[in-house]
Amino acid sequence: MNTQTTLRPYDVVLVGGGIMSATLGILLKHVEPTWSIAVYERLPELAAEASAPWHNAGTGHAGLCELNYTSERADGGIDIARAVAVNEHFQQSRQLWASLVEAEILGKPDTFINPVPHMTLVHGTDDVDYLRRRHETLSAHPLFSAMRFSTESKTIEGWAPLLTERRGLYEPFAATRDTTGSDVDFGSLTRQLFAHLEASGVEIHRRSEVRGMRKNNDGSWQLRIHHFTDNDRITRWVDARFVFAGAGGWALKLLQGAGVPQVRGYGLLPVSGRFLRCDNPAVVERHDAKVYGKAKVGAPPMSMPHLDTRVIDGKRALLFGPYPGANPKFLTRGSVWDAPASLRSHNVGPVASMIKENPGLIWLLLSQLTATRGRKMAALREFAPAAVTGDWTLIKAGQRAQIVKRDASGRGALHFGTEVVSSSDGTIAAVLGASPGASTAPAILLDVLERCFPRYRGLWAERLRELIPTLGLSLATDMRLARQTMSRTAEILGLVAPDNLS
Repeated sequence: MNTQTTLRPYDVVLVGGGIMSATLGILLKHVEPTWSIAVYERLPELAAEASAPWHNAGTGHAGLCELNYTSERADGGIDIARAVAVNEHFQQSRQLWASLVEAEILGKPDTFINPVPHMTLVHGTDDVDYLRRRHETLSAHPLFSAMRFSTESKTIEGWAPLLTERRGLYEPFAATRDTTGSDVDFGSLTRQLFAHLEASGVEIHRRSEVRGMRKNNDGSWQLRIHHFTDNDRITRWVDARFVFAGAGGWALKLLQGAGVPQVRGYGLLPVSGRFLRCDNPAVVERHDAKVYGKAKVGAPPMSMPHLDTRVIDGKRALLFGPYPGANPKFLTRGSVWDAPASLRSHNVGPVASMIKENPGLIWLLLSQLTATRGRKMAALREFAPAAVTGDWTLIKAGQRAQIVKRDASGRGALHFGTEVVSSSDGTIAAVLGASPGASTAPAILLDVLERCFPRYRGLWAERLRELIPTLGLSLATDMRLARQTMSRTAEILGLVAPDNLS
């Protein structure tokens, strides 16, 4: 082992080579082009963990098809607040990507985003009634006015033939469809963003793992980094004024090791996953949609079953899943000791309480480890009854880590979605959690900038609006602005614009 001390301080260090670090790098480079930025990725390649295209479903999460964003109230009404918020955040993503396409920072839009309708499919009288009420509420909102609803087999067949082929007519079913949806290759998007950053002077260090951090007397951070070569390991120390951990579940380990008090009480529930993938052109060409259903009782929202069109490297394929499972790793190429090593005196109670309160979820995750291929195909045939086993191959999905922390009653609770955690002085921040994650990365990282660089708010506002024109404005309450924004980004990105916003 060769040891070397690197004295050069950076303004910003980004830990992890995924979509979060890439997006924050783009935002910071735009508002402060002279700042020095370094990226450290532990793997030989970028976008190889959760951002890798086959490690996620590529859904441009906009609340169009995901039932967990629209809960039913006690009075029978549908609460769409979460769906509206997610959609507004995704509109910010579309604006950023459109601006980067126009600036030729990103390549042709179809290299990372493609139009794919978003659908929801339900079975049974109660769920059909729920979906009808959901559609009535959502479609009255300007962000969702393109959504259509049907219980007619012929109509649904026209939308997605695989859903109706050989389906029995004895059970009522219904679907919604929104043609403004999209499929996103986050792997390609991430690599294109990093390519621009590297060309702009950002240092990107692959095979470099951050193994520890400590606070310097001047308030900056010193990072201990192991850089791996083919024959050696070099240890370096790097100083940074600001550190961002965009490393999935690994981020909690880094903040714990750095002694950041804001993560006290936080734990993570690592969840693995698998997908069924179909590349048979005869099947693929008959399905153009991302079709979401209902998750099993007690299952995390990220396990909602869905049958998806994917467009990767210009080639279309189908994906079904996910099949969630139990795995102690925080990353796909992590360690089986990740989860046990993250336990501390302050979080072991919340984690134990969460497990006790969610026996159904834990059983579901464990039972998937022994689920046969037949059971997996049976789940697929609830969506596509005529699915042929030989057309589908089982592949690994990326590793996810759901947040566990104390609720108001003091017990440990499982929290879905993503959350920004930052130190009180704003010198270090991380993003924890999962979906909608990548789809709403710009909104999440604008929150990081707001928290960690408050004194720059006035200086950066106008520059950020160059990338995201509606920043600070509400599309949800301004129908005209919603129409203009969605139509403009659809034109630039090659997506479908809503046809009846007025």
